[in-house]
Amino acid sequence: MKNPINEIISRSKSWVERVVIGLNFCPFAGRAFLENKIHFEVVTTSILKEQLSSILSELQRLDQSLDLETTLILFPNQFPRFEAYLDFVSLAEGLLVAHEYEGIYQIASFHPAYIFEGSDEEDPANYTNRSPYPMVHLLRESSVSKAIDLHPDVERIPDRNVDFARKMGLEEIRALNKNH
Repeated sequence: MKNPINEIISRSKSWVERVVIGLNFCPFAGRAFLENKIHFEVVTTSILKEQLSSILSELQRLDQSLDLETTLILFPNQFPRFEAYLDFVSLAEGLLVAHEYEGIYQIASFHPAYIFEGSDEEDPANYTNRSPYPMVHLLRESSVSKAIDLHPDVERIPDRNVDFARKMGLEEIRALNKNH
């Protein structure tokens, strides 16, 4: 019998490999992925306090596990509505401040129905942040700063991703996202 948690992690790893790294949406992800420095955590509770507690636990895991570069917290059965997910991310960002993690870690957000502000729902650019499940990505600020310092044109990355996704086209990028 298949373990649903393992299936969720496997699907998410495939997405990171094929979409995030494969399409070069994040030029910094490949090394951490290959070196197995990304932790994937699945949270199944629908109780808000427990969901937020899981984020705090993962921040503490990063504190204690310096060999980990980043954590993706997956919420496979929660936040079907993107707006509710954004409210949750806002609360998670508040945790960083409340627990004095601001400046140490930062949050990036991904959701199956991600829509950039001011964007049309069918804009292929949204797929740069569309994932198989709602997820909260915890990143070390020090690693982000180091990566930025080493990249020749980090400010161009978002524009490059938008241009690439739009050139790829909605059908192709949608199919790639479904095939992980």
